Amino acid sequence: MSVHRNVISKGTRFEPEANRYHLYISTACPWASRCLALLYLKGLEEVIGLSIVHPTWAKTRPDPADTHTGWIFKDPSDPPVSNPGGHGSFNCEGCIPDTVNGARTIRELYDIANDTGGKYTVPLLWCKKEKAIVCNESELIMESFNSHFNDFAKHPEVDLLPAHLGEAMKEANSWIYPDINDGVYKCGFAKSQEAYEVAFDKLFAALDRLEDLLSRQRYICGDTLTASDIRAFVTLVRFDEVYVVYFKCNKKLIRTDYPNLYNYVKELYQMPAIGRSVDMRHIKTHYYTSHQLLNYYAVIPKGNPDQFSSPHDRNRFST
Repeated sequence: MSVHRNVISKGTRFEPEANRYHLYISTACPWASRCLALLYLKGLEEVIGLSIVHPTWAKTRPDPADTHTGWIFKDPSDPPVSNPGGHGSFNCEGCIPDTVNGARTIRELYDIANDTGGKYTVPLLWCKKEKAIVCNESELIMESFNSHFNDFAKHPEVDLLPAHLGEAMKEANSWIYPDINDGVYKCGFAKSQEAYEVAFDKLFAALDRLEDLLSRQRYICGDTLTASDIRAFVTLVRFDEVYVVYFKCNKKLIRTDYPNLYNYVKELYQMPAIGRSVDMRHIKTHYYTSHQLLNYYAVIPKGNPDQFSSPHDRNRFST
């Protein structure tokens, strides 16, 4: 569970300011990527700094007794990285090193902030003024970007958390999060057949429900794009290339068995700010190379990563 849960807002410890904050993410991580999508949608690239870790986990301490593996920083010009077992060779393209603290790992940032609890996660929003973690909960980071940086945003009119749809988003999130976003992980990391099958059935029931919903309306909460759509998108865009294979979610494919979901994902992907937040090479590299117990030799399935550039049919809902 996230323990740094501050929202940047006026009159608080963390005031909205240009160039005070820095966002650390992995473009492989769905939760981190939704923060990046919102940063781009609001046009905050020149206001909030950005670092992107290497997609392959590595040891975070040289001590042989410390076996923790996690997110590391690399420069694009650095030599390729192997998985924790020494297998594979994965280049550093798309990485952005830590230009604020010079950290080598995300773990070091938590150390600087005196948080040694062991949950060294992204996204991580950092305050350069206080050398402190503001927040590592994606939903609250999205709230900060959406609602409290309009004085600095290129696109202040963008609002993915409209007040009049608050209840609709809350209701949608109540089943999208546990059964779809977290549902794929419940399948992939299940430690018993029973747990896997329970999660599997709930996952596909929720996907069927979302398919039906999007057969009748353009977005999850009607005709307005909201944070609930970004929440769903980050899982759906990874589904065929990763979760079907790696997490054993192999009942249906988005691109062949869910026509409304597929066209919905294509529409969002073709929005420049959202599409820019998707790095399929980082996504596939992370999942297939970081967990030795699931894929020891770090072989990455070739797949068909360019699935979302063809025309979509969501304009049929235009008014």
